Amino acid sequence: MQILTPDLCVIGAGSGGLSLAAGAAQMGARVVLVEGGEMGGDCLNTGCVPSKALLAAGKAAQAMRSGAAFGMAPVEPTIDFAAVKDHVAGIIASIAPHDSQERFEGLGVTVLRDWARFTAPREVQAGQTLIRARRFVIATGSHAAIPPIPGIEEVPYLTNETIFALRERPDHLLILGGGPIGMEMAQAHRRLGCRVTVIEAARALGRDDPDCAAVVLASLRAEGVEIIEGQAVVRLRRVPEGVEAVLADGLVLTGSHLLIAAGRKPAIERLNLEAGGISHSRTGITVGANLRSVSNRRVYAMGDVAGGPQFTHVAAAHAGVLIRQILLGLPAKAAPSAPWVTYTEPELAQVGLSEAEARAAHGDRVTVLRAEFGGNDRAIAERKGKGLVKVMVVKGRPVGASIVGPQAGELIGFWALAIATRVKLGTLAGLVLPYPTLGETAKRASGAYFSAKLFDNPALKRVVRLVQRFVP
Repeated sequence: MQILTPDLCVIGAGSGGLSLAAGAAQMGARVVLVEGGEMGGDCLNTGCVPSKALLAAGKAAQAMRSGAAFGMAPVEPTIDFAAVKDHVAGIIASIAPHDSQERFEGLGVTVLRDWARFTAPREVQAGQTLIRARRFVIATGSHAAIPPIPGIEEVPYLTNETIFALRERPDHLLILGGGPIGMEMAQAHRRLGCRVTVIEAARALGRDDPDCAAVVLASLRAEGVEIIEGQAVVRLRRVPEGVEAVLADGLVLTGSHLLIAAGRKPAIERLNLEAGGISHSRTGITVGANLRSVSNRRVYAMGDVAGGPQFTHVAAAHAGVLIRQILLGLPAKAAPSAPWVTYTEPELAQVGLSEAEARAAHGDRVTVLRAEFGGNDRAIAERKGKGLVKVMVVKGRPVGASIVGPQAGELIGFWALAIATRVKLGTLAGLVLPYPTLGETAKRASGAYFSAKLFDNPALKRVVRLVQRFVP
């Protein structure tokens, strides 16, 4: 059996693991990267990339239906569902070389294509290779959580790992789960000609601001997506038409296909963590703020498996945190939160505290500012005036922002920077932004903080009248 003794062993070649391995190797560390599945992980192969490619196809189809407002006759598109999936596969293939084994071997990384398992606190086995590294980083990500619904073992179902390989268009897609994945797939498939029903046991898009989420849900319902909230599925059964779902209130739904989008769980089953002396829970590896295992100081975790926010950009940020510690010996901590986006149309984005969280934390010291896209000239020109920017402010500084509307995912970066750097609203209100842009909503929201002080201030009005009377 081959024995390797690198400085660093990274387990998992998703976005976080790849970023860390590439950075460490280029900085002079000896790195082994272990991956039993596809290079690029979930994001490239079954997550972010294919879902956005499918959404783009749905958006193109919807554009053909919605030209009347611009003076063009609406046309119902003829959709070749298999060709749409060829488009999705093509996008993955165009990005794959950046994440490929060949590229990382070219950077000096030793890449092992097998599943890793701990055999001791300082030892991992991958196939016929033993790795005894100074440091290990677990970056195995997460996968779809399958809820324990009676009958689920007997019915065919899809997850994000299988739905993008489906080449025949579902006649009626049942989606179990009304979170970001469920709602994105609902809109994409509806626009591509499927009947879609979303079943959510609680509130659809429940992690997001209710005012903003309501705009998205209204848009999806207007496009024909059926969304059932507050109803759990209590039984599943295979039927000739596909899958039958019985809800808590007795309603029976029959779909040709079932997509499970009911949350994620950390991918730790294969790792034999007990042998490595690595504490863990149902949310992932138990780590401190520095991402280091609380029970094995030679082990770190990053990304979805570290128990925090499950986003690709969080995993990439974790790579920087670990590089500073492992390679440079500097203290570093992971940020406790991160912005997120649901890429429906309109998009839905959040950073920092929501209104409810801000009020719970700061009480009546919170000021909530709003700017409607209906008052933004660029949004009006493009007939995308539905939506709003909501900013939570404490002592003149933003502590959170919620956006629903066109390009919300691009606009949330402005507020992420403002919150991270503790910029005052006066600075933001004084910015000169190009006209007409969607970004002017940020300036309008910031300016609203001062409107009452300027326009509803009797003392200030008296000063203005005195100046007009006596100053030449």
